[in-house]
Amino acid sequence: MITAMPRLAIATADFDGIVHAFRHGLGMPVIDLSARTVPQLGARIAMCVPDGGSHIELMSPAVPEAPLSQSLQRFLDRRGQGLFALMLEAPDPDQAATALAQRGLAVLPLMAGAGGRDIHPSATHGVLIRVYPDRSFTGQAPPGWTGRGLSGVQRAVIAVNDIDAAIDTYGRKLGLAAQPIVRDAQRGIASALVRPPAGGMIELVAVHDPAKPGGARLAKHLATHPTGLHALVLHAADPVSLLPELSAAGLPASHSPDIPGAIEIAPTASFGALVRIAPESATSKPPADGTAP
Repeated sequence: MITAMPRLAIATADFDGIVHAFRHGLGMPVIDLSARTVPQLGARIAMCVPDGGSHIELMSPAVPEAPLSQSLQRFLDRRGQGLFALMLEAPDPDQAATALAQRGLAVLPLMAGAGGRDIHPSATHGVLIRVYPDRSFTGQAPPGWTGRGLSGVQRAVIAVNDIDAAIDTYGRKLGLAAQPIVRDAQRGIASALVRPPAGGMIELVAVHDPAKPGGARLAKHLATHPTGLHALVLHAADPVSLLPELSAAGLPASHSPDIPGAIEIAPTASFGALVRIAPESATSKPPADGTAP
């Protein structure tokens, strides 16, 4: 049984650069785990641990012969830096892997040195999913940390071509609670929220009408990118007020064209990951474009 979505991962070859950007640019508490992960896993890893929402894992290859390093390098060679994997949790990942394989998901053999089980992206609409044991990471921000007041990940947005098939995968096959599909005729987007019981939120989005603004934007993305992780959504009390600070910190952001009161940092400025920052008052109901907050 899948219990939670504790984090998602961004892969890059520039580990020092991404740690600096998330720690000093976004103002997030970042724990550098590399002293342990390089000898154990062959990769440099850091964890962004702001309050509320899922964590953000920053990953770079370090030891070429290590399986995890090879996996990261293949991703970088094929897709370039960006959103790499979605982490889920279960009480017993091996037991969960057996059940998920029986439901038709392509579960991979245990990777050497890994603490969880992988599901191949071909079975999950382009998303590498890693299933770890419950409470697989328990690090926290230092007491009193404020930074820029950003939350953890409120939604992991996955862009797909077939929303009904994606609901079957993330709902029935992964065993997660899926809300009904919302097809917005005005914006041209179809969306659905999927929730693990103990925390985290996944939003599946697809083009409903490419002639409408939201559908056209998503269609343009899917025309040049494979299906898969598309964006991460954070919350802040007043996102628009952060625009000057982010620009001064080397992370230029702009007003979201689809979400009132929200801002976006383009993938070119945030290591291949589209970062959306929406107001804290945003509700759980998908907005008109189906992609945030």
